[in-house]
Amino acid sequence: MFRNQYDTDVTTWSPTGRLFQVEYAMEAVKQGSAAIGLRSRSHVVLACVNKAQSELSSHQRKIFKVDDHIGVAIAGLTADGRVLSRYMRSESINHSFTYESPLPVGRLVVHLADKAQVCTQRSWKRPYGVGLLVGGLDESGAHLYYNCPSGNYFEYQAFAIGSRSQAAKTYLERRFESFGDSSREDLIKDAILAVRETLQGETLKSSLCTVAILGVDEPFHFLDQEAIQKVIDTFEKVPEEEEGEGEAGEGEAEAAAAAPAEQGGAGAGDVAPMEM
Repeated sequence: MFRNQYDTDVTTWSPTGRLFQVEYAMEAVKQGSAAIGLRSRSHVVLACVNKAQSELSSHQRKIFKVDDHIGVAIAGLTADGRVLSRYMRSESINHSFTYESPLPVGRLVVHLADKAQVCTQRSWKRPYGVGLLVGGLDESGAHLYYNCPSGNYFEYQAFAIGSRSQAAKTYLERRFESFGDSSREDLIKDAILAVRETLQGETLKSSLCTVAILGVDEPFHFLDQEAIQKVIDTFEKVPEEEEGEGEAGEGEAEAAAAAPAEQGGAGAGDVAPMEM
């Protein structure tokens, strides 16, 4: 991805009208561990993959609380995400202190996008190498936004960012039309199933994912591992039971087929076997 003389500075345009330093920051988002968000009319669920650097280290936190009605999930450089989440928390506190009301989610997202855009226009700064999924609830309902390192932001019904997020996007695209009327439990289940899609064959366990939820009369909080494992068990055991029933059915069919053969074996000694 080296672009020679056109990628040495964030303010240098290429002849094709591109800012490669900004594109590199967006590439950093794709290299981070997957983060997923989805919303219904009353709830927002954020989930992420817990990815440790080695077996000897713990994973870094990827979901942060901003306020009782706002949370954020990140993918990319965790340090940048930690700084931006602190900025969001400060903006929310200042608004609550000044106006004595919760900060609208859309307004916070615009402030965050403006802060990211400044870093694409100053030669002594670099773009933030992190993407943020901002979920919140305000007077206009539940919201889910994606903030890009370029300063753009988009509102989604459901979205996934990070490495191997395309598999999660495919799952969400098949299911998103039903999210609006989904219950709290169904929304959590869909979030965990989307996380499983990003693991590509690896067994899903509660220790591999973090899930947070907020909603009407439900402040932002994290689900404990026991609750996550119970949800995982509901759809991990179903295939095993179906396989067990299938094997039992095959055994009964074989026994039923063998019985007539044994009964007719004495009188059919001179009969040639059928060719298969």
